[in-house]
Amino acid sequence: MRQHLPTNSLGLPEKLGSVALRYHWPGESGGRMQRGGHDSATLELTPPVVEPSPEQQQADEQQRLEAVLFLAREPLSTRKLAKLAGLVDGTLARTLIKRLNQRLRGRGSALEIVEIAGGWQLLTRTELADWIARLHGGGEDLRLSAPALETLAVAAYRQPVLRVEIEAIRGVQCGEMLRVLMERGFLRIVGRSEELGRPFLYGTTRKFLQVFGLRRLEQLPPMDQTQYTTDSPAIGMRDEVSVAPLRRAA
Repeated sequence: MRQHLPTNSLGLPEKLGSVALRYHWPGESGGRMQRGGHDSATLELTPPVVEPSPEQQQADEQQRLEAVLFLAREPLSTRKLAKLAGLVDGTLARTLIKRLNQRLRGRGSALEIVEIAGGWQLLTRTELADWIARLHGGGEDLRLSAPALETLAVAAYRQPVLRVEIEAIRGVQCGEMLRVLMERGFLRIVGRSEELGRPFLYGTTRKFLQVFGLRRLEQLPPMDQTQYTTDSPAIGMRDEVSVAPLRRAA
């Protein structure tokens, strides 16, 4: 004769039910399966979290920062680098940049992290410029005529500058040169003058700093204040001048 075991409200044998009610799967909430009091057990399937050592954490941070710099195609501020690499702040990013540069120099790398155009970028070393020029055809894409380069020089040293001021210094019309320089990304409109008609004011761009290897405008070499006057002749240069950067992004 089959023996019928006493059951509980769930239809389970009392002994089995008393055990089943003491367990629940992770993620389940509510319902009767959480009943069981303080002595109830929980099946945990999540592995324990192991905190990385300080050395491992620093190595991970350096790897993330190096990866961001490798992929970046323009200079990034330390704050931006910290955000992209998951660092606590820009100060840590600057510290890690210093360590990464030490490591790159230590292994004789062709790359270095350079502060340029208001940010940081992973670039080839300047002593490799001739080899880079061979690969990129000597920078043909960035060649400027002598008049265009002269116009750019005046704008760089006198910015923010009006078109009429550039023309007074050079002694020729500069409208076409300004258009070319803006199309090439070297100049931009930075505002309007308060003079009659509110003419445009021109200034250099971030690309200008990158191409000429400058961190900021204050690094422009000093210029004799009498060099550019309304009586000064045009700068003696070849018909075309290459302004290709001496280093390339990694």
